[in-house]
Amino acid sequence: MKVSTIESGEISKGASSPRKGMKRGLSIMDFILRIFAAMSTLGSALSMGTAKQTMPFATRFVRFKVSFHDLPTFLFFVTANSIVCGYLALSLVLSFFHIVRTISVKSRILLVFLDTVMFGLLTSGASAAAAIVYVAHYGNPSANWFPFCQQYNSFCGRISGSLVGSFIAVVIFMILILMSGISISKSKH
Repeated sequence: MKVSTIESGEISKGASSPRKGMKRGLSIMDFILRIFAAMSTLGSALSMGTAKQTMPFATRFVRFKVSFHDLPTFLFFVTANSIVCGYLALSLVLSFFHIVRTISVKSRILLVFLDTVMFGLLTSGASAAAAIVYVAHYGNPSANWFPFCQQYNSFCGRISGSLVGSFIAVVIFMILILMSGISISKSKH
């Protein structure tokens, strides 16, 4: 009769399997979330970058147009989303590497640092654009800034939609940073 018992002080090969499986699961989830965040930032940048509208009651000599590049805040928003999308596309390689090699710690630390930097960039771009979109929708009577979204419905709809996509990516970045922290803490034990 063959009995396989583990004596005290011995470590079985199967004991690290649940931890390795959890880390691999976190790495796969990290990869999937990065794809979703990249699609979200790309969609936000494209939606804002192509937002423009001309008033339908333009006269022969005067046309009222609005475009995203009329406001520097929207330019910053498009630039920030484009940079973050490019970073996410490049970080997919490192994320895939973490699926294959779950024990790598230094590359995870680098990734969480860069994720935090991109999180800050994306949050600042989305927040600045959200402030302008709020003024566009509701105005500011004390500063004599009138809302213009009643006249430019299509433009305001596109810029509001691009903000939603960008804030979805912000939430995904929060989850990615937390997951990376969990994965790094599991590696230290």
